Amino acid sequence: MSATVVGSPLPGVGAFEAERAGRRSLLGALRRPGPAIGLAVLALWLLAAALASLIAPHTPNAPTVNELAPPSAAHWFGTDELGRDVLSRVIYGARVSLPLALLLVALASAIGSLIGAVAGLAGGAVDSLIMRTTDMFFAFPGIVLTMAVAAALGPSLRNAVLAVVVVSWPAYARVVRGLLLSIRATNYITISRLLGTPTLQILARDVLPNIVGPIVVLAALDVGSAVLLLAGLSYLGLGAQPPTAEWGAMVAGGSQYFSNWWMALFPGVAIASVVLAANLIGDALRDYFDPTTVAGRGE
Repeated sequence: MSATVVGSPLPGVGAFEAERAGRRSLLGALRRPGPAIGLAVLALWLLAAALASLIAPHTPNAPTVNELAPPSAAHWFGTDELGRDVLSRVIYGARVSLPLALLLVALASAIGSLIGAVAGLAGGAVDSLIMRTTDMFFAFPGIVLTMAVAAALGPSLRNAVLAVVVVSWPAYARVVRGLLLSIRATNYITISRLLGTPTLQILARDVLPNIVGPIVVLAALDVGSAVLLLAGLSYLGLGAQPPTAEWGAMVAGGSQYFSNWWMALFPGVAIASVVLAANLIGDALRDYFDPTTVAGRGE
């Protein structure tokens, strides 16, 4: 009996060690070159957005005496047609694009996950009605449907965010509903129900840990798509309105001055860097949460 006692782990120690090992594995996955670069780029943009008023060399909408000046020591990214410093506007543009992209991804994931959970748990006619509704959204190209919703609501950043949320939530609903249907058929859920475990406890203890991974991965990948969609709507005049410093609107303004390449190049590079960073982070998270991927868990 003493050997059994000595060899038995203390209650909770095994779970603690497993959780700590899982954290090390996740950190290891994010420390690989690709995800590390993505995290660094995203952190730099978030820092620039937070400290825009301190690090921007000029006020974003204040004109200078130099109009359409090329990049120089005085204006690292040049100036636009009104003499505004492009670097300052790119930095302040991060205050618009990044928070709004994170906000709409959070809204879309929350709304879509809730609707998908209702469909997966209710089943029957409710499930069919919800999934046929999501199929209607998938029947149209995302950018076309986003443009239509934004145009119907009116050109503004708020309406652009609402339009992207309207288009983005069905993906989360379909993923959550599919995961719930597969989890409901497992033995441990059946046993929990037979033991009389409350539904909310089953959802929190058994269901949520199994669906949070795919949702996090989808949300991370959607950050880049959200930045692109918001920039696209602003480029078309359906998002940010002048004189707001927003990357898509800046690209639209620079496209009218092809010889002054810096006006569109630098905000375009900002958009591309955020999209690339989000994709690198999302790929690392997908490899980590995928049970069939060994490299993603650092094993």
